Amino acid sequence: MSFTVKDIAASLGAEAFGDVSISITGVAEPAMAGASDLALAMKPAFAKGLPEGQAQAAMLWAGADWQALGLKAAIVAPRPRFAMAGLSAMMDAGQGYAAGVHPSAIVDASAKLGADVTVGPLAVIAAGAVIGDGSVIGPQCFIGMDATLGQGCFLREGVKIGARVTIGDRFIAQPGATVGGDGFSFVTPEESNVEKVRDSLGEAGEAKAQSYARIHSLGSVSVGNDVEMGANACIDCGTVRDTRIGNGVKIDNLAQIGHNVEVGNDTLICAQVGIAGSTRIGHNVVLGGQTGVSDNIFIGDHVITGGATKVLANVPAGRVMLGYPAMKMESHVEAYKGLRRLPRLFRDVAALKKAVLNADGND
Repeated sequence: MSFTVKDIAASLGAEAFGDVSISITGVAEPAMAGASDLALAMKPAFAKGLPEGQAQAAMLWAGADWQALGLKAAIVAPRPRFAMAGLSAMMDAGQGYAAGVHPSAIVDASAKLGADVTVGPLAVIAAGAVIGDGSVIGPQCFIGMDATLGQGCFLREGVKIGARVTIGDRFIAQPGATVGGDGFSFVTPEESNVEKVRDSLGEAGEAKAQSYARIHSLGSVSVGNDVEMGANACIDCGTVRDTRIGNGVKIDNLAQIGHNVEVGNDTLICAQVGIAGSTRIGHNVVLGGQTGVSDNIFIGDHVITGGATKVLANVPAGRVMLGYPAMKMESHVEAYKGLRRLPRLFRDVAALKKAVLNADGND
C-alpha cells in the first residue's frame, strides 16, 4: 500500500507543499516515524518529536513552517483531526478475511446473501436471514433467524445477531458484540421489595423471600444506518416493541443498552455505559464512560454527561451533566468547591466556638 503526498492531500481535500512525489506507506507518531511514514504532527506540541524520527513528510496544522521543521513535504488540512478519518481509511490494511463463503461456514438454504458477501470460518447464518451486498461476516459470527443486515456491513470475530433483528447499511461491530439478546425483565407474584422501596423512596418494610418469573422478549432490535458497536457491547431486545437505535450512533466497548430503549441519531455512547430499560435518548447526545442511566426517563438532544455520571431523572436538551446524582455541570462544580471548603469552615467554626466559650468563662 503506497500513496504519494499529492494523492493523500487530494483525497483529503488538503493542501500539499514541497516534494509531493514522496511515497508514503504508513503513518506514525513523529518520534517513531520512518522515512516512508507520514508523521502526524497536527499540533505544535506534537512537532517536537520530529527530530527524533526520520519522517520526510508530515501532516501539520494550518500556518506551520514545514521547512523550518526540516521536512521535505507537508500536508496541511483545515481540521487535521477530521482529516484523520479519511487518512486512516486510506491506510487501513483490514483484517485479511478471505473473500467468499468459507467451507466451514454454515449458511441455511433459505438465507439470502447479496453480491460480494464474505462469510468467514465457522460462521452460522440461520434460516431466513438476509445479508446485503458487500457485507463481511467474520469468523465465528452468528446471524439469527429472519435477521436482516444492510449493505456494506462489517462484523468482526464472534459477533452475534439475534432472530428478527433489523440492521441498516454500513454497520460495523467489533469482536464479541451482541445485538438481540433477551431483555432483563423479571416479575414477582406479589409486589416486590424493589417496588416497595421505589414507591416509598427507601422504606422496604418487612422483606420477604421472593422468586422471579421471566418476561419473554417478544420484540427485537432495529438499528439504523452507519451504526458502530465496540467489543462486547450489548443491545437487548424489546419486551413487546423493538429496541431502536438511530442512524450514525457509535457505541463503545462493554456498553449495555436495555430493552425498549430508544437512542436518537448521531449519539455517542462511551465505554461501560449502562442504559436501563424503556429510556429514551435524544439526538447528538454524548454519554461519557461509565455513565449510568435509570429506566423510563428521557434525555434530551445534545446532552453531554461526564464520566461516571449517574442520571436518575429526565434531562432537558442541551444540558452538560456531572456527578451522582447527575446535576448541571456548573452546579456540580460549585458543590465540589463547597465540599473542598468544608474543612476550613469546620476550623473556623471550632475557633469561633472556642472564642465564645473563653469569653463566657472570663465573664
